[in-house]
Amino acid sequence: QVQLVESGGGLVQAGGSLRPSCVGSGRTFSNNFMGWFRQAPGKEREFVADITCSGAGTYYADSVKGRFTISRDNAKNTVSLQMNSLKPEDTAVYYCAARSTCRRSSEYNYWGQGTQVTVSS
Repeated sequence: QVQLVESGGGLVQAGGSLRPSCVGSGRTFSNNFMGWFRQAPGKEREFVADITCSGAGTYYADSVKGRFTISRDNAKNTVSLQMNSLKPEDTAVYYCAARSTCRRSSEYNYWGQGTQVTVSS
């Protein structure tokens, strides 16, 4: 079973930056398509960004496009989310998730515990 642990959340003012990261277990991290999701209180979980196994392909929700950058370092079993120009509406618990394959169409099978991101106005 893949285990994921997020860290790097925190409290920042609007316009600031954070870079939460996720560390995955195992020796085959490069075989896991990765994504970031977030969930604000009272709202459903929403997609934020994803990245292919090689890191060559990325996709972003319209709400974060141009502000967030997802990246991965397969040698370190990590995926990160560089968040710039943060807005109060970005406040949420951020989760990393992994698919068991490198296919974009597959489901996310594994989830981290989440890291809190709070953006003050």
